[in-house]
Amino acid sequence: MSEQTQNNTYTAKDITVLEGLEPVRKRPGMYIGGTGEEGLHHLIWEVLDNAVDEVLAGHAKNITLTLEPKNRVVVTDDGRGIPVDIHKQTKKSALETVMTTLHAGGKFGGGSYKVSGGLHGVGVSVVNALSIYTKAEVRRDGKTYVQEYSKGKAKGPAKPVGEADSHGTTITFEPDPGIFPEINFDWKTIAQRCRQQAYLTKGARITLIDKRGLKNPEDEHPGEYSFYFEGGIASYVSYLNINRKPLHEPIYIQKEQDGDNIEVAIGYTEAFNEHVFTFANNINTIEGGTHLTGFRTALTRVLNDYAKKNDLIKNMPSGLAGDDTREGLTAIISIKLKNPQFEGQTKAKLGNPEVKSIVETVVGTELGNFFEEHPREARRILEKSLLSARARLAARAARETVIRKGALEGMTLPGKLADCSERDPAKSEVYIVEGDSAGGSAKQGRDRRFQAILPLRGKILNVERARLDRMLSNEEIKALIVAMGASIGEELDLKKLRYHRIIIMTDADVDGSHIRTLLLTFFFRHFRDLIEKGYLYIAQPPLYLVQRGKQKQYAYTDEDKAEIVGEFKTKSDTDAKIIIQRYKGLGEMNPTQLWDTTMNPENRILLQVNIQDGEAADDIFTMLMGDEVPPRKRFIQTHAKNVKNLDI
Repeated sequence: MSEQTQNNTYTAKDITVLEGLEPVRKRPGMYIGGTGEEGLHHLIWEVLDNAVDEVLAGHAKNITLTLEPKNRVVVTDDGRGIPVDIHKQTKKSALETVMTTLHAGGKFGGGSYKVSGGLHGVGVSVVNALSIYTKAEVRRDGKTYVQEYSKGKAKGPAKPVGEADSHGTTITFEPDPGIFPEINFDWKTIAQRCRQQAYLTKGARITLIDKRGLKNPEDEHPGEYSFYFEGGIASYVSYLNINRKPLHEPIYIQKEQDGDNIEVAIGYTEAFNEHVFTFANNINTIEGGTHLTGFRTALTRVLNDYAKKNDLIKNMPSGLAGDDTREGLTAIISIKLKNPQFEGQTKAKLGNPEVKSIVETVVGTELGNFFEEHPREARRILEKSLLSARARLAARAARETVIRKGALEGMTLPGKLADCSERDPAKSEVYIVEGDSAGGSAKQGRDRRFQAILPLRGKILNVERARLDRMLSNEEIKALIVAMGASIGEELDLKKLRYHRIIIMTDADVDGSHIRTLLLTFFFRHFRDLIEKGYLYIAQPPLYLVQRGKQKQYAYTDEDKAEIVGEFKTKSDTDAKIIIQRYKGLGEMNPTQLWDTTMNPENRILLQVNIQDGEAADDIFTMLMGDEVPPRKRFIQTHAKNVKNLDI
């Protein structure tokens, strides 16, 4: 058959046209990012955002989100209620049009909503498409209207069902188990989102109710919680700094310019890390954008101008760098725009070019005025930045020494590192182990082709309480940085990383847990991208060896041990005693045992470290590893009863 004839077989009949909401069900990942936990919760965010938009438009004050049995979610607001009159274009009710048509809503024309977080969202129609049951209940004009749907299609027309003495909208939906393999709404995740929206929306009261019943005692929560914050994002900054020592009361900036509303709250602490969260129309722009760029430019300029004006920046001709001005900074940048331009369907980054200059101008002017009126706070912030600048210069010298030392030592790398022969990072892994004893067993038991071993002596420095210059003077941390090969700080380049599986392997005791936590703190604070790329793992060595005669099995938990003992008792036909050996350290295993249980890719259990909630993870590290003792004490007292088999 000729090429021309082959091409002619591709005709109009080969083109599939998906009507209505069929494209959403066919490719749900295009609309909600995936069908896992994040995509599942995205359904709630879409409906919640619509309710928040009614508050932003000045038509609602109260939102209630209820988690019901059988995976049903109910979101109620006291806004205007979705219109129910017939839409002239679709010839259906406006309610049905909104619920069953992509890109249909009251946020495109510009008359109903001044600003909206849902404008560039996938909309309630996608929630409807991905649910086996949806119900919209509208209260307006003294009547209650109801319409039900299944998989995006209306079961019947919207119709009045009775009188109404209030106004608003209630959306009930039940996700389709045919789309979502696991349906489990997480209270903490939803509560965090509700709290965040309440901080960002002055005057909004968001109530979260859980009617599902507790699954286990560790999931215990109040069952009902209301979020209302009079101070808005200034209160949000105070909340984020609850486990840090603040240098001043939060600075609040608010101004409307060219029809856009700019809100910024700033609070410096004695911590070393930066915590800045940006929002556009209440959407968390996790990748930043033009509003973040404008803020950072203004902050650096104002601090440098103030320092020069008051002759506080001697012997530093280049002035303060951006990183210097952001050490210990906690800030919220929340802007509300008429026409936001987000990059990508998930709205992770704001792209409006004009926003940079607007935010830069507002923050530059207002923060400059604040510094002039509050010299004490200005000097405290500036002293913090100057100290950071001096530490940065010292760290650069120390880092250059560390990297230069690694380069000069060439292929030998740190003397304690037993490297692998494989040079492809994607096929290579390094075990970070504690002590020479465990290191010796690991070196003898490993597969030298692709497994490297780096033993660390004792507990590394707690980097939560140390700047980079002091950190780089620690021998164990220096060895770790050189072994990984990707540098650190300003010179960090993960393309140079020598291993794509970095495995923390510590003893199953208190000291081992502490060392693991110190290492996790190090990676989270200085190699967060490494974690987000999925390169960091935690090894799971067995806790017990259970033997009876010639039979032996390894147990990784107490439950495993009990199950193995039970099997030995019922299946064994010998009179041999059951012997249980408890491993308290990796050094107690011989190389063969360590390979069989913990290092052999065919048998081992590795836990991949990931970051589900960056804000929550940041809080945990600050509380557990920071300088403030009271928050850590409260945490220990609260969770002590849940600790099992604590070895002291």
